Amino acid sequence: MRARATARSVAVELEQMGRIGVSHSLRIRLARTALCNGTGLEQELLVSGEMNEDDYYKAFAAALGLPYLPSLPLEQIFYSDKLEIQLQMPRMVRLYPPASPPVTVLVPEAFRLAELEDQFRRFPSLRQSIAITSPGALRQAVWQIGSVRRTEEASNSLFNHAPAYSARQVVTGPQGFWAGFSLAGLVGGLVISASVFLPLLHVVLSTAYLSMLALRAATLIHQSRRRAQRPDPLSHTPLPVYTVLVAMYREKSVVSQLVDALKRLDWPPALLDVKLACEADDEETLEALEKLSLPPWFEIVRVPAIGPRTKPKALNYALAGARGTFLVIYDAEDRPHPGQLKEAYARFSNCPDEIACLQAPLIIANGEESWISSLFALEYAALFRGLLPMLARLHMPLPLGGTSNHFRTDILRRIGGWDPYNVTEDADLGLRLYRAGYRCQTLRCQTLEDAPISARIWIGQRSRWFKGWLQTWLIMMRHPLRTCRDMGLRAFFMFQLMIGGMLLSSLFHPAILIFFATNLCVMLQPASTPLPWRDVIMFWVDMTNILGSYAIFMTLGRGAMTGHERKKLGLRYFAIPFYWLMTSYSAWKAALELRTKPFFWNKTPHRARPRPPIAEPLRTAQATGAEERLRLLLQEPPPEKTEAI
Repeated sequence: MRARATARSVAVELEQMGRIGVSHSLRIRLARTALCNGTGLEQELLVSGEMNEDDYYKAFAAALGLPYLPSLPLEQIFYSDKLEIQLQMPRMVRLYPPASPPVTVLVPEAFRLAELEDQFRRFPSLRQSIAITSPGALRQAVWQIGSVRRTEEASNSLFNHAPAYSARQVVTGPQGFWAGFSLAGLVGGLVISASVFLPLLHVVLSTAYLSMLALRAATLIHQSRRRAQRPDPLSHTPLPVYTVLVAMYREKSVVSQLVDALKRLDWPPALLDVKLACEADDEETLEALEKLSLPPWFEIVRVPAIGPRTKPKALNYALAGARGTFLVIYDAEDRPHPGQLKEAYARFSNCPDEIACLQAPLIIANGEESWISSLFALEYAALFRGLLPMLARLHMPLPLGGTSNHFRTDILRRIGGWDPYNVTEDADLGLRLYRAGYRCQTLRCQTLEDAPISARIWIGQRSRWFKGWLQTWLIMMRHPLRTCRDMGLRAFFMFQLMIGGMLLSSLFHPAILIFFATNLCVMLQPASTPLPWRDVIMFWVDMTNILGSYAIFMTLGRGAMTGHERKKLGLRYFAIPFYWLMTSYSAWKAALELRTKPFFWNKTPHRARPRPPIAEPLRTAQATGAEERLRLLLQEPPPEKTEAI
């Protein structure tokens, strides 16, 4: 339970754990690992699989002559906010049995075994009011007794403390007024003088579209000039605890793949805190997880079915128990690079404290399955390996992806976590971090995930994203001047291009196509008089918008891809116009859903993929140094050198 072990504490544990029944050979092996990882023997024992938690703490209780409680009676625990800290550091709770004195239930440490025995020798009556339990039993009790209040906090904390940043209120009164005024002006202009209003609308839309094209072109230039980024050196100090959060709902088919992928993370298991947040009524997923016999560093968090049924609410609920100094979010179908956590820790260690989040690139692994997944892979390559690195280099706000976000946990808690009412919580969080004075950067180690292969699933997922981007834009534009002051003029303008421009270009892409087709038909017809210069200019602007957007979309994505990825893509980029029309349809669907069911979470189904080979871990210099420290600790001579025969 200690934050960090020392050689002295390891020496004490070596002696005391022998009295609990841990064999000498196992203690020596655990000490070697503990000195290598900067942990304790007890931590290493509990994740090693050599002795389960119940057996260990039962033996601890027997050594002290105290009763052991494998589970705690919930009705005898008085809940208060102070009890929440036991989710992160399970140490102690008091029971209030009826008609009996209170009982203090401890989660003891081997390091303090002798100290506890000394206390009992000096005060024998203490034994009457003390019992022993395990960390898992204590956490489970606290999760249960505080579940309703914690769910309320997870659902409404942001709205209660900072309502201007919450999507719970879809549209404010002033926004509703201006939306109605704009719609009335649009309809009125078309009715009164369509011949004047339509050309004006054409100019406005084409100019906005051209601005988005300029942003993509700038990304393309940045991509061509970008040099390979040197990896940050990994600190030689002991690693901290790292929390991994995964929100799961109806994920029975991928639970085995997920657990295998998380087991491959290159981080000491004793310093990993993996939390799988599942809806309490999702019996199929919970049953599939329980059948896997999860490692001791995994914990299933059951999220009560109260409030919005969204991923961010589940993440907020599980965040209460996060033990890590750093925290990463993954989706259930993700296969993160094993070295991603160490790269993120190295970056955090070498960058200013204002860097609150690191976004790992997401790479589509099933790009060859259909034309939809191929173009999805192209789009992700352009976004995560093109646009986001450019924005990070320019110190601009990042609309985060929904997975593989690495955070400083204290900052994440400080800004209120995720908005449970925003169905694209990642983009909202990236912008909220920027407004609070923090920045985001990008990583090199990727996360593999799968794209939808059917139009129905793709449209359902994309419409949810568009709905969340609409929510985010409305939140940021509740007080435009305040938002501009918080972000700065350059960042505010970039936000309008990234979110506002993307929404506008998606919604009105068919209109640009119609304008272009109309002007093309006019130009192809023989005319007795020259065409007005305005029509000629707008024709070329529209052609640049359409063909340029398609070309940059393809070039930016292909430029970020590896040769193998480009080979899998083949000639499917000819379907880009259809892909953009599907995008427009999804955007209009999202706009209608924002009115009828703003918080509906359109779940994307996932399926398992073939398992990649597992590489053997390398023996590091840190492990060699641990061998030397262990010999000094045990006062053993180094092995004698022998001559080769």
